[in-house]
Amino acid sequence: MTRYLVVDDEPELIVTAIKHFLSDTSPIIEVALTGAEGLAKATAFSPDVILLDVQLPDQLGLEIFESLRKCENRAPVIFVTASSTAETAIEAMKLGAFDYLFKPLDFSTFRQIVLQAVELSRLTHSHSHEIEVPNEGRDPDAMIGRCTPMRNVYKSIGLVSAQDVIVLVTGESGTGKELVARAIHKHSKRADKPYLAINSAAIPENLLESELFGHEKGAFTGADKRRVGKFEQCSGGTVFLDEIGDMPLVLQSKMLRVLQDQTFERVGGNETIQTDVRLIAATNHDLPSLVTQGRFRADLFYRLSVFTIRLPPLRDRIEDLPLLADFYLKRFNREMGKQVSEVTPEAMAMLAAYPWPGNIREFQSVLKQALVRGKGRYLLPSFLPDQIQHGIVPAQTAEDPLELFINERLASGSENVFDEVIGYVERRLLPEVLKHAGGSQVQAARILGVTRRTLRTRLRNLGLRVAHSVESDVAANDDDADERPQAI
Repeated sequence: MTRYLVVDDEPELIVTAIKHFLSDTSPIIEVALTGAEGLAKATAFSPDVILLDVQLPDQLGLEIFESLRKCENRAPVIFVTASSTAETAIEAMKLGAFDYLFKPLDFSTFRQIVLQAVELSRLTHSHSHEIEVPNEGRDPDAMIGRCTPMRNVYKSIGLVSAQDVIVLVTGESGTGKELVARAIHKHSKRADKPYLAINSAAIPENLLESELFGHEKGAFTGADKRRVGKFEQCSGGTVFLDEIGDMPLVLQSKMLRVLQDQTFERVGGNETIQTDVRLIAATNHDLPSLVTQGRFRADLFYRLSVFTIRLPPLRDRIEDLPLLADFYLKRFNREMGKQVSEVTPEAMAMLAAYPWPGNIREFQSVLKQALVRGKGRYLLPSFLPDQIQHGIVPAQTAEDPLELFINERLASGSENVFDEVIGYVERRLLPEVLKHAGGSQVQAARILGVTRRTLRTRLRNLGLRVAHSVESDVAANDDDADERPQAI
């Protein structure tokens, strides 16, 4: 039998709704007409669910709710009120109310919400031991998983960490490639030296070379002083170069030199700088395919792939979901001031059935969304986002790289976002159009709606060398002569 406490000076509607729409719970109903009476009965009656009015003769429902929490009453509290004040509803939910219903009641919603509260109360009472205090010192960079693919990742990290060789980490976006890089550095001979992470896709092409290798004063407009790049700053340590598949071809040759003899020049300088860095690179692209397309240097690919670690997508490690949920719930509970520490079997089944196109990053987002809705100790199916409950995978299953790039540039405080985004798009658009046009710049320029001269300039800026091959129909006009780009 389910015990309901109704704290309302006009309780008839709620009592009738419980008897009529929740008769399958064999309800036992106790009524309190004032706040003081409600507090007393909450202790004496030990209800499973409390339905609380906002406006009572002696005090406000929010005050009663706070008093209930101080006396460690764990029963889910559902506010039911005729008031439509948004501020009150927001405050109630912020304090930890299970839900907030408005009169006149929608009885279908009323039944659904109350039954969820009943289930939460049942779970809480069946596990009455104290909630485990999260380990505040738990490593935020910890790698979580016991499945076979993750065990292989751990073994690979152990094998390569002390060897001081280049490592290429591959895997879909959101699988945790930087965690692997940090683990390799942590267990390497360079652990007490600097570790720097750089995202090739997040830095505009015209700034990436300076970011990596530095520049001399006067090297370009705005270079009012010498700047030391990451490869110089991090000498002795580890550089993690994320999204290396997005690195422009013009920089790939310079990167190859650094990997071969650990030397480079700053932009605008002639001095050869000697460094000593270990490179860990990562990509979510198929690098061999990019090599075939002429978008990635074969010699750089061979240099990078001395030792490769592949991270499995989350859909291939579903057995790790309980471990991941436990780890991230503890972390997010601390961040959000929540106490949702366990996932019900029904909710876990929904999580396991979802294909997780966004991998760990999407899983973290889903848990945070569930915690926003969550009340009490248990994560119920109803707390999960709709796409998880119904198994709906968004049409765009992969993260939009352009959207990610725009968001990163906005977050960086850049004041040159327009040019940066245009450059980002050109690096991807022009090679594809040229490929579609069979390498013909004349045809590619026609498709793009630009002059061939404009296209040639853009290609040079992208690091593509132009080899002249005059087509018969345009041989007489040098401006219209076809030139086929070749990777440097």
